[in-house]
Formats: sequence, C-alpha cells, structure tokens
Amino acid sequence: MAPKVLISDKLSEAAVQIFRDRGIDVDFMPDLGKDKEALLAAIPKYDGLAIRSATKATEKIINAADNLKVIGRAGIGTDNIDKDAASKKGIIVMNTPFGNMTTTAEHAIAMMFAVARQIPEASASTHAGKWEKSKFMGVELTGKTLGVIGAGNIGGIVCDRAKGLKMKVLAFDPFLSEEKADKMGVTKVELDELFEKADFITLHVPKTEQTANMITAERLAQMKKGVRIINCARGGLVDEDALAAALKSGHVAGAAFDVFAVEPATESPLFNLPNVVVTPHLGAATTEAQENVALQVADQMANYLLTGAVENALNTPSITAEEAKVMGPWVELASHLGNFTGQMTDEPIKAINILYDGTVAQMNLEALNCAVVAGIMKKANPDVNVVSAPVIAKDKGIQISTTNQDKTGAFDGYIKVTVVTEKRERSVAGTVFSDGKPRFIQIKGINIDAEIGQNMLYTTNEDVPGIIGLLGNAMGKNGVNIANFTLGRAAVGGEAIALLYIDHPIPDDVITALNTTGMFKQVRPLAFDVK
Repeated sequence: MAPKVLISDKLSEAAVQIFRDRGIDVDFMPDLGKDKEALLAAIPKYDGLAIRSATKATEKIINAADNLKVIGRAGIGTDNIDKDAASKKGIIVMNTPFGNMTTTAEHAIAMMFAVARQIPEASASTHAGKWEKSKFMGVELTGKTLGVIGAGNIGGIVCDRAKGLKMKVLAFDPFLSEEKADKMGVTKVELDELFEKADFITLHVPKTEQTANMITAERLAQMKKGVRIINCARGGLVDEDALAAALKSGHVAGAAFDVFAVEPATESPLFNLPNVVVTPHLGAATTEAQENVALQVADQMANYLLTGAVENALNTPSITAEEAKVMGPWVELASHLGNFTGQMTDEPIKAINILYDGTVAQMNLEALNCAVVAGIMKKANPDVNVVSAPVIAKDKGIQISTTNQDKTGAFDGYIKVTVVTEKRERSVAGTVFSDGKPRFIQIKGINIDAEIGQNMLYTTNEDVPGIIGLLGNAMGKNGVNIANFTLGRAAVGGEAIALLYIDHPIPDDVITALNTTGMFKQVRPLAFDVK
C-alpha cells in the first residue's frame, strides 16, 4: 500500500507532483492547516504531513496522528511543531535549511541598506508629494563594521555579501573555529567586543533558551552610539521594549526587523518609530525560495517514506540515500542485536554498551545507536522506533556508551551489544556477510554462525550428549519445522547454547515439554522483524 501524505499549507504544485511521481498518495489541502479541528479529524490516516508556517502541529494533533511517520517543514523554522511530542510518538521532524538561505541573507542585506538610507520613509514622503531631500540623510556601508551574530548557513552568506560591500566583518558564533573564520575572511570575536565595535548588528541564530532575549537593555547600553540593528532570524531574540526605548533616546540610530516576538505582529513597540523598517516575516518570501523549499521537503519526505533515508532531521540522526544503501543491512543487524538482548532481559536496564569494529566503525554511528536502542526497547513497547527510543531510554536513566575500533578479528566489521542490569551483563555480536544478510556471530562470548529468522528458539545447557535429539524430537512431534540449527559451546563439558531458526512461532506446550526434561538452563522463544 502506497504511503499517504497530507499537504495542509500552500506549497508549490511541483512539490505535489514529486509525491505523485514517486508513487505516494498525496492530498493537497492548502487551507486545512488553518482549521485545527478539521486537521485533527483528518490526520490519523496519513503517514506524512508537509507544512509551512500556517499549520500548527501541536501535541494534540500529533497524539491523534496514529499512522504519522514524518512531518516535513518547507523552511527552516519549526516553532510551529511540538518536537518533544513528535519524538515521543516516534515521528521524524525534518526541515529544509538550505532552500531559502540565499533569500533570507539577501533580505537582511536589503534591510541593512533600507535602514542605512531611510529608504521606506523617503519613499512614503515622496509618494505623498513631498520633496524632502534634506530630511533623509543616510550613512554609507563601505568601511563600516558589521557584527554578525551567528555565522552558520545564512550568517555566512551575509558575511560574504558584506565583504563585497567593503565592510569589516566581526562574527560571534560559539561553533566558529579560528580556521573557518580566517577562511571566511572575518574576525571571530566574543559578544562583548562585537557590541562595542559594530556599526551595524545582524542576527542569524535560532531561538533557544540560550538566545531568547539575548539583546536586552543592558546589552543595548554596551553598543556604540548610533548602532543600527537588523533581525531577520527569529522574533524574541531582542527585547522590543528596550530597543524602542534605545531608539527614542537616540542611542540606537535605526532598526530593521522582519520577525517579532508575537506573530502575526499587529502591534509592536517598534511600529511607527522613525527610521525603523519593518516587514511581515518576508525573509524566505521569494518565488525561488518557496519553490526550492517545497521541492526539497517533498524529496526528503518521499525518500524517507520509500527508502528510509533521513535528511535534515531535527530529532534523529540523518542518513543520506547513499548511506541508506550501504548501511541498510547494518541498521537491520543493529536492530536485531538490540532486539535479542531486549527479549533476553527481564530486569531494569542500567546501561547499554555498543562496540563497533572494523568497517562499520566508519559509518553513521548515531543512526546505528538509535537502531540498537529501539530494538532493545521493543520488548517493553512494541510501538517504539529509532526516534522515540533514545527519548525513552533517557527518561529511564539508561546510560548509553559507544566504542569504535579498527578491525581486530576475522570479520571486516562487527557490532557487539552489551546490556547491563543490577544482576548481570548480557552480550551478543553480529556481522553482515557479503550477501547482505545479518548474522549472529557470538552470544555470551560463545562463537556461533546463526542466520536470523522471524521465529527462533534459544536454549542454554551443559555440554552433554542428547541435546540435539531432544530439540529435534520436540519440534518434530509438534509439527514445527527447523529451517536452521546452530550450536556453540564455551568448552568441552562447559556451557553450550543452541539457536534454532524455525518456520512458525513455537507453541507454549513445546516450551513446557523442553523445560520438564531438566536438561536446559533456559528455553526462550524469540521473534525478529526480518525483512
């Protein structure tokens, strides 16, 4: 059955066609997102939800989305999506951070020009039939110092454009290295220095607990007299009341804002102040950007729903389409290893230790970790997936550690998972053979070579004669066909294990019969989601 996607905001028709061309059943209802109750009623039947800013994916909507697997935001900001609720429900949230970078950066540059030369006020005056040439005295950008707060994708483009305008660029970004700053041709500074030296300040950071209200009355007082401030990033980064006061006092010479603390912004302390340029969140509002982000989100969602590739996800590791092709069998193995240890563990789990050896150690370990943890958690919660599992593990206080190392054994690569409880540690290792099929290669330190099937039986016993006969006889008497039979032992006469791959789930009376023989320390039926 084809995946079903709802587009509840205004998106390009070309994006709708991408879904159709990929074989995805898509409903294009661009006004539905504005009607909360209608969206709530419709959402349960969809696998994917494609939105812009009008749709609010609240906790209530997400909890009603029983089949939803992915929410795609055509744009950067995801303030309209409850990401915590989505993560707990196992829903991937992805955005399109690159489709409107240039457009947003250009808007910031345009706003800087507008406030430097008082263009909106001069235009309004001229339209009114006035000719107030001497009233609008601007300043040049050439030779001025621009302070860029946030030198990531968009901020980096602003830096590049500003250098072309012959401005001196100071950049504050905790993640910007000295080497990258040198390559960009900017000077990396701390925030205090930026505030003290910049003639213009432009913000390009997301709104987080750390950045909310980052420019306060105290910060404004640090700035040079006559500074001009541009915000085309997120509302709420600047205290609008404090900025209005600084504008009225003349300490701040001008401001240009495209975003506001409350949107839609029908009122603001900044409105109707002289030399304040305001626009209604137009940073990404160009024909090219809207087309780009719409096409990008459609491609990303289609790739995930059809191939499992995860791009630009905000609540789970991303896996490119190329990575998905190579990593697919390893992700499947990671899930099986987690599933095995999860089914074998009855006590509360304290820690999960994951070892990656050889070729697999060079892969996307974050994604593999999520697959392991999801496999472990499935016993307690069958609905868990790679998105929700790490959240659940964190809530339970489970410590997750990862080790990667160069090739140490006979296999080109393998994964070993160890689950730690108050009573014991339990480990299992596996690899992927050249045929692309995952295999178990070690259980409890005992080497084996076991194909993984949907239904399996695991037993432990002392290494004595007759075990193979007991198992075969019990399966035969109850009409259970054995597809594969694997044995292993620690030493002659020591602990031994058997792992049977069988065609159907094992009846309870077979488990009872094996336990009553007194020959087995443990008899455990296992189930795996084998593709």
